[in-house]
Amino acid sequence: MITHPAGFRAAAVAAGIQPGRDDLALLVADGPCAAAGVFTQNRAAAAPVVVSREHVGTGRARAVVINAGCANAATGAAGLRDARDTASCAAGTLRCAPAEVLVASTGVIGVPLPMEKVRAGIERAVAVLSRDGGALAARAILTTDTRPKEVALDLQVGGRPVRLGAMAKGAGMIAPNLATMLAFFTTDARVTPGLLHRALVEAVGESLNRITVDGDTSTNDMAVVLASGASGAPAIESEGADLEGFCRALTEASRRLAEMIVRDGEGASRIAEVRVEGARSAAEADRIARTVAESPLVKTALHGGDPNWGRLLAAAGRSGVDADLSGLDIFIGDVWVAEGGAARAYDEAVAAAAMREDPVRFRLRFRQGTAAGRVWTCDLTHGYVDINAHYRS
Repeated sequence: MITHPAGFRAAAVAAGIQPGRDDLALLVADGPCAAAGVFTQNRAAAAPVVVSREHVGTGRARAVVINAGCANAATGAAGLRDARDTASCAAGTLRCAPAEVLVASTGVIGVPLPMEKVRAGIERAVAVLSRDGGALAARAILTTDTRPKEVALDLQVGGRPVRLGAMAKGAGMIAPNLATMLAFFTTDARVTPGLLHRALVEAVGESLNRITVDGDTSTNDMAVVLASGASGAPAIESEGADLEGFCRALTEASRRLAEMIVRDGEGASRIAEVRVEGARSAAEADRIARTVAESPLVKTALHGGDPNWGRLLAAAGRSGVDADLSGLDIFIGDVWVAEGGAARAYDEAVAAAAMREDPVRFRLRFRQGTAAGRVWTCDLTHGYVDINAHYRS
C-alpha cells in the first residue's frame, strides 16, 4: 500500500543480511519529492538515523533503502560510512544525488552492515521496481513482527482525488520519542516541505508517540513522508481547508499503523488504552498515562485479565507528577472501581468482563484541571520473554 499513491514504485529482495527471507526493501519516487522526517531521541542513534536526518533536512528526497537483520547501530565511524555508502549506491543506480536517498535499518545492534550484500541487493531491487512491489517491501522490513503493517487512504485536495499510503515495522523496543521504529508514508499530494513536516509531527504526536510495548526507545526509530505531487491536485502551500484535510488523513494513517504495532507487540495477546483526565496539563496527563501503560505489573494484570486497579493507582503515584491521588477516580471499561483514591463497591465479575474487552479501557480521572492524555499498550506475556531472551540466537 506504500505504492497506493501515484508516482511511487517499490521492490524487495533477499540480500542475505537475514538469511532465508527478503530483507532489503527499496521505495523509489519517479521524480524528486518533498520530504520530511522525525527521528529517535535516543542518544545512541544509529548510523542510518544520523544520515537520513541530514538528508531529509534538504526537504527533498527520491528514495528510501531499508534493510532488516542489522541495525547498523553502535558501529562507529565505519557504520556511518556504510550508511552513506548505501545512499550513494542507490543514488548511482537511480541517477540522483546521494542526499536524495534516505536509509533505514532494523535488527541486531553492534553488528557491521554487510555492504557487499547491500550493494548487490540494491542493484537487484532497482531492476524489479514496480507499482505492485509495496506489499513485498512491507514484509521485507519486518524483524520480530508477525505480520506486515500497511495503510491506504483516499482524500480530496482542491476537489481532486489524492492518495496516501503507509507501511511500518515494529513489535518490540517500542516506546517512541518523536517516531516509532520504522514508519514510511507516501502521498501524491503536492505539499511544501515545511507544511509536510508540520503535518508529520502532528500525526506522529497523536499516534505513534502514544504507544508503548516495553518502554524501550529504539536506536533506529524514524518516520518519514514523501510527497510526489503526481495527483495533479492543487499544491498545498498555506493554511486552509486543504492542509487541514491532509493533516487529518496523515494522522489517521499513522493511528492505524500505531494500533497495528501495539497489537503485534512481541508476545502480545491483548491491548489496552490508558486515558488520564482532569490533569493540570497535557504533559502531566501524558506522563501519568505512560507510567501506567509501561508498568510491568499493570501489563501482567492485563494479560491475566485481573481487574487489579491498585496497580493503576500505584503506577500513577510513582509517575513523578505531583498529582492529588485523594481526588482520583479509576474506571475499568465502564466499571467505576475506585473513588477518591480508595476502593468503592463494584461487581468483580463485571470488572473482570471489562478486562476481556477489545481493547481494554483504563480511565484515571483526576480533579485538578481539564487536561487529558492517552497511551496505548499491550500485555506482558511469556512470549515477550521468550523472544527477547534469544533475540540474537
